[in-house]
Amino acid sequence: MSNDKQGYQGKLERLDQNRWRIPKSGGMRTDGIIFTSEKLLPTLIKDNAPQQVENVACLPGIVGPSMAMPDIHWGYGFPIGGVAAFDVDNGIISPGGVGYDINCGVRLLRTDLDVPELKPKLRNLMQAIYNAVPAGVGKKGRIRISRSELQKVLVQGARWAVNKGYGWGEDLAHTEEEGFLAGADPSVVSDRAYERGLAQIGTLGAGNHFLEIQKVDEIYDGKAAEVMGLRKGQVVVMIHTGSRGFGYQVCDDAVKNLGHAVAKYHLTIPDRQLACAPITSPEGRAYFGGMAGAANYAWANRQAIMHWVREAFEQTFGMGAAKLGLHLVYDVAHNIAKFEEHEMDSRKRKLCVHRKGATRAFGPGHPDIPQDYRAIGQPVIIPGDMGTASYVLVGTTKAMSASFGSTCHGAGRVWSRSRALREVSGHEVKSRLEREGILLLSVSTKTLAEETPEAYKDVDEVVEVTHNAGISAKVARMKPLGVIKG
Repeated sequence: MSNDKQGYQGKLERLDQNRWRIPKSGGMRTDGIIFTSEKLLPTLIKDNAPQQVENVACLPGIVGPSMAMPDIHWGYGFPIGGVAAFDVDNGIISPGGVGYDINCGVRLLRTDLDVPELKPKLRNLMQAIYNAVPAGVGKKGRIRISRSELQKVLVQGARWAVNKGYGWGEDLAHTEEEGFLAGADPSVVSDRAYERGLAQIGTLGAGNHFLEIQKVDEIYDGKAAEVMGLRKGQVVVMIHTGSRGFGYQVCDDAVKNLGHAVAKYHLTIPDRQLACAPITSPEGRAYFGGMAGAANYAWANRQAIMHWVREAFEQTFGMGAAKLGLHLVYDVAHNIAKFEEHEMDSRKRKLCVHRKGATRAFGPGHPDIPQDYRAIGQPVIIPGDMGTASYVLVGTTKAMSASFGSTCHGAGRVWSRSRALREVSGHEVKSRLEREGILLLSVSTKTLAEETPEAYKDVDEVVEVTHNAGISAKVARMKPLGVIKG
């Protein structure tokens, strides 16, 4: 199904200030629920993304509503911002429900530095990071490995990187899934995916990926912030990237393979981009095995990048990373499918939860949260678009019942990249940000134009919706001091 430029024509019922429902009708097996606000609603209707929420509600084995977060916009198959859970015995798994950039995610690194200590050395630090972390389309990394070694990356994830000296053992405890998703199967990955993945571990990439030096400029929850080691005026580092060309190829291969599975298993889907297979089928298991490998690749990628960021700080400040307080706050995944237990109808059920452009937001006490964060809930890291605020939140008990422990993942696009290129120039964007006191280093001015702040929704409004809906709670806000783009 193509994006209808006339906008969404279906029915939307307002449930409260932050939720709208698409009532079950036609081929839908369940309702659709969209977390949004009156301010954001016109944009998503114009974008027609609610049609994709409706389409997902038609998929076999869906449990609970088909959902979307306030950063929702049109995507491949599922909307970006989509969340859907499927019964493991009778449901499906779909690459369109994960996306092409498998485990695109964010990690936040704190420091013991205050902004005045950083300012005189910011330009030198940014240049050191820019030199250390390869960025840009198709850029090759500093790590050279064999195919057999890459297979170990696919199974071990961030643990592989730490074992090779890229980071500290403590980093794993503060990474979602401890940096690796069980069930990866290197044998199902295509030669083309291996070819693309061999040279890109430890690379930032391009598009909406970035590396930012930020300052904490607001604290909303003092207790949670203290537990995470965050305070007002502090310097932090945010890394936003994913599985690069490897993950893209895994998804592309799966879309083709699972297109045949739809006919083989007599599945009825409203859009061919929702190609899928029963979770328990050979095709479903193969997709999960490849997707898990790509997720692990992404965790290894961010781990290596963080290691080089630490080295750049050491080089710039002349002291060790530990003395500078360069500890990982947390790392979250955005585009991923996972097997999780959730309470449904007063009993626990094992489900395959798809989060595409959505972040896990487990509430306090959940055993999958690191021990030191268990009392406050899982840290949730929400990057803004280039030059705007980013947020740290925590998951909530309400999220566990209202959204399968999920929340938003960012601001969400409102302009296509082609429109952004028509509307602004990269040089304009760079000049504007530098007038605002933000140092910007980029491989390509084209990327700067594509990622101009106007191309995105208001991240403050998006976060406010999730906070008011109770599916995540604000802890801190950060503002950029320096931005590195591909």
